Amino acid sequence: VFFIRDGYKFPDFIRTQKRHPKTNLRSPEAMFDFWAAQPESVHQVTILMSDRGIPVSPMHMNGYGSHTFSMWNKEGKRHWVKFHFKTQQGIKNYTNETSEKIIGSTREKYQEELYNAIEEGNFPKWKMYIQAMPEEEAGQQSYNPFDLTKVWPHDDYPLIEVGELEMNRNPENYFQMIENAAFSPSNVVPGIGFSPDKMLQARIFSYADAHRYRLGTHYEALPANAPKNSKVNHYHKDGAMRFFTN
Repeated sequence: VFFIRDGYKFPDFIRTQKRHPKTNLRSPEAMFDFWAAQPESVHQVTILMSDRGIPVSPMHMNGYGSHTFSMWNKEGKRHWVKFHFKTQQGIKNYTNETSEKIIGSTREKYQEELYNAIEEGNFPKWKMYIQAMPEEEAGQQSYNPFDLTKVWPHDDYPLIEVGELEMNRNPENYFQMIENAAFSPSNVVPGIGFSPDKMLQARIFSYADAHRYRLGTHYEALPANAPKNSKVNHYHKDGAMRFFTN
């Protein structure tokens, strides 16, 4: 889930989560002022402030696509889908008291835990699931299936296991492969499509636009983002940050 369901609120939401322009300190007042004015944010705020709000490490938390995407089955019928990644390391979380002690001893605990686990061969894994809703059933629900602030009942649309995600290699150069990474929901493989999810539609544009500002016009040709298993042909010949050959 997420704090909002309308793309036009996204820029204001991001600004309220940043540091105060005068003090340069985090501003709980700005955060809660925004959340209180958006009733749909209650679900996500409840999760954030719950016992799951401070994971022991990135390896001990689930991941969710959150947005509603679309897929077609072999009969050519479209289904709306949600992606889930369930940790195989188990859900583990810190209490507020423990987290205060941890951050007092090291501010890089998460990075240390993940890097060392991979380096030692203890590769973290997540099982990948989808929920699938036949296209015609979307209009029959008592809720909006494309509302990012809501979840689909698992009793109605149970998790279907489709694969596994394993992290088994650390980058040789952190800046090159991590800081230059440009993830975007607009990058989909054949067989996966979009949906009427308003926040998804906003992010399809906004993420790529932000990457062009942060990394340059040709950010997709950087090693962190370039295709690994296929040759891409295009008409890009010049322009700012041109660093690759024809």
